[in-house]
Amino acid sequence: MVKPVRVRTVWFKRDGERSAEEIASSVASTIWRVTDKAIDNLGHENYDIITPARGFKLIAECLAFLVHYCDRMAYASLTPERRVAVLQAIANRLGEVMEENIISVVGPDPGRNFKAELIDFLNRRFADYAEFEFPDDEKASFPALRFLGLQIRDEMGEDDKTWIMDQIMDIEMPEMMGTVRKSFQGLLSDAPVKRGFGSPDMLPPE
Repeated sequence: MVKPVRVRTVWFKRDGERSAEEIASSVASTIWRVTDKAIDNLGHENYDIITPARGFKLIAECLAFLVHYCDRMAYASLTPERRVAVLQAIANRLGEVMEENIISVVGPDPGRNFKAELIDFLNRRFADYAEFEFPDDEKASFPALRFLGLQIRDEMGEDDKTWIMDQIMDIEMPEMMGTVRKSFQGLLSDAPVKRGFGSPDMLPPE
């Protein structure tokens, strides 16, 4: 039985606001853990995650969706400067975690920079998801989820293509978003800026 993901949403209060790196460390940890759990769930549902390359590609797609979701929430709560700092720190930390995990599974490759590759991928997906609506802080639009589902489907074998989109769109991603939302909004609970959810000028992490 898969253990539920424990979410860190608050710290003990202290003087001054939390640094972007502090927020990023906790949020990135939550994003990675829910994503890893979701890919594990796919395996338990008999979807074939045959190779590490496929597994890490699926992880990257889910990470990109969830980081963009965090940016939508950040737009509603943070100043533009702090929003950029937090999202860049989250992307940077996830790049480090991705690199650590790839090296631990398949070994180092002197010709590749796995951290930089993930950050570049996040940038490209930010541009893609900026075209979609996220109606409020609890859900993404059907077109946004469908885009994610299509990317996941393209990575799967023929036997899994029929049902994988439903699994991602209806089951895995809504649960992942709920956990990430609880973590991210809890950590930003003392943020002074409150604006409408979403943004017409989504900025990818650099």
